[in-house]
Amino acid sequence: MKVNGNEIRQGNIIQHQDSLWIAVKINAVKPGKGGAFAQVELKNLESGTKLNERFRSSETVERVRLEQKDHQFLYAEGDMLVFMDNENYEQIELQQEFVGEQSAYLQDGMTVRLNMHEGRALGIELPEQVILEITETEPSVKGQTATSSFKPAVLENGVRVMVPPFIGVGERIVVQTADSKYLKRSE
Repeated sequence: MKVNGNEIRQGNIIQHQDSLWIAVKINAVKPGKGGAFAQVELKNLESGTKLNERFRSSETVERVRLEQKDHQFLYAEGDMLVFMDNENYEQIELQQEFVGEQSAYLQDGMTVRLNMHEGRALGIELPEQVILEITETEPSVKGQTATSSFKPAVLENGVRVMVPPFIGVGERIVVQTADSKYLKRSE
């Protein structure tokens, strides 16, 4: 779908210089002389490089819509992660570095959303929260208050998080996958 240069919004994916780019920052500029334009910071979806580009309202760019498909995480093999399409049961292998640090939160059978373009995966969305067990933490000290003091803990997947002092080894907690933040005890 073609859109005018001044209609690009943050998060839009566009076809530019024979690559796919996501608009990271947009600044609308209206100079005293001449026409208005949008100063757009773009990030390449494949290489991760950044580019600052100026788009005038008279220019048109190709806006791309990604297909979002649910996939189930099956297993890790070396540095490859194997996912299965929930609709046609086809398997896809992705490099662990493609998923990044969030790969530590992948659990067998977990449903994730892959952003696809022409059969190629460009991004992955994990569930916002996961439930994990604490394998290592300092013992709680009697009389210690539950104020804003936190202590370090290690989860079953090896990730370190800060937890309240009343949380002990063996307890299951809810953790935010985006920033490894403790949310609450699991029920």
